[in-house]
Amino acid sequence: MKINFIKVHGSQNDFFIIDERDHNMANWTDEMRSELTCLICSRDESLGGADGILFVSQGHADTVGKMRVFNADGSEASMCGNGLRTVARYLLEKNQLDEAKIETMKADLHVQKSESLGYNIPTYQVEISPVLYELESLPFHYDKKELLDEKIPEFDDTLTFSALAVPNPHLITFTSQDVLDSDKQEKLAHYLNGPNPYFSDGVNVSFVRKLGPAQIFVRTYERGVGFTNACGTAMSASSLIKKRIDHDKLDEVLDVYNDGGRVRVTADETSIQLIGNATFTAFGTFELHEDGFHVVDFSETEEQKNYLKMVREVEQFLEETK
Repeated sequence: MKINFIKVHGSQNDFFIIDERDHNMANWTDEMRSELTCLICSRDESLGGADGILFVSQGHADTVGKMRVFNADGSEASMCGNGLRTVARYLLEKNQLDEAKIETMKADLHVQKSESLGYNIPTYQVEISPVLYELESLPFHYDKKELLDEKIPEFDDTLTFSALAVPNPHLITFTSQDVLDSDKQEKLAHYLNGPNPYFSDGVNVSFVRKLGPAQIFVRTYERGVGFTNACGTAMSASSLIKKRIDHDKLDEVLDVYNDGGRVRVTADETSIQLIGNATFTAFGTFELHEDGFHVVDFSETEEQKNYLKMVREVEQFLEETK
C-alpha cells in the first residue's frame, strides 16, 4: 500500500499529514493508525521522524474536514494547536477557501488564513476551544474545584501552578530563567506522566517565563511525546492564564516565544485564537509492507529557509532577554 504525505510543522512541532480519503483508509482501525504512527514517527527512521501524524478525513456537513492527532508513541490527543494550523492550510488551499470549520475530537473549530508573521511565512489563525477550568475535566484528582496560581507542596515547595483543559490537560507555572535551566520541569513532568495519584491520563507540563507586559516564553513537556519545540495548546493555555493572573484584556495580542519560533495569541471568555506558521517542509510517498516501509519519494520545499530566518531572530531576542 502506497501512502502520500506532507511533512509539516507549526513552530517546529512537526507532523506528517495523511489524507485518509485519498487512500481508502476509512476501514482502518485505531490500532492500525497507532501502529503506523509509531512506525514512521521514530526519529531513527528514514523520514526523519515526527511528533505525530495528523489524519485528515471527512468531517461534519458544515466542516471542510476532520483532523485526528496521533502522538509519536501511538496515543491519540484530543487536540493539537500547532497541527491544526497546518491542517487548516492544507484543507483551505485544497478547497480554495480563506476560512472554514474543521472537526476535531471535542469541537468544530474555526480556522482562517492570517497576515504573515514575517519573512513570507504562511500564517494561519485557529480557534482553541473548549476552555475548561474544572479540575475534573482534565482530569486532575486534587482537593480543589479549580486551580489558579496556587502552590502544590506535593509538586514543588516554591512554585505556583494553574490548571485547565483546552481540551488537552495542562499544568502551568510561571517561573524564572534559573528554574527553566534546572531539571525541575523534567522531573515533575516525568512523574505526572507516569503512574501517579493526580493525573490518571497524564498532563502537559509547561514552565513559562514573562519577557515583558505582552510577551512570554513557553517550554512544554507534552504527554505522549516529551519535550517538543512547541505545543500549540500549551501556548494558548499559558497565554490565557497569564491574562487572568495579570488581569490583561483578553483580546489584546500576546506574543508567545518558544524553542521553535514565535506565535501570537488572543482570547475571549470561551475560546482562544492561536496565530502562527503552517510550514510545509516536504511532500512524499512511502510504501507499507510486512516488515515496515520504504520511501518511494521525498521532495523538500524551500519554505523552511524563510522560517529559519524568524527562528534566528527569536533566538537573538531570547538571548538578549535572559
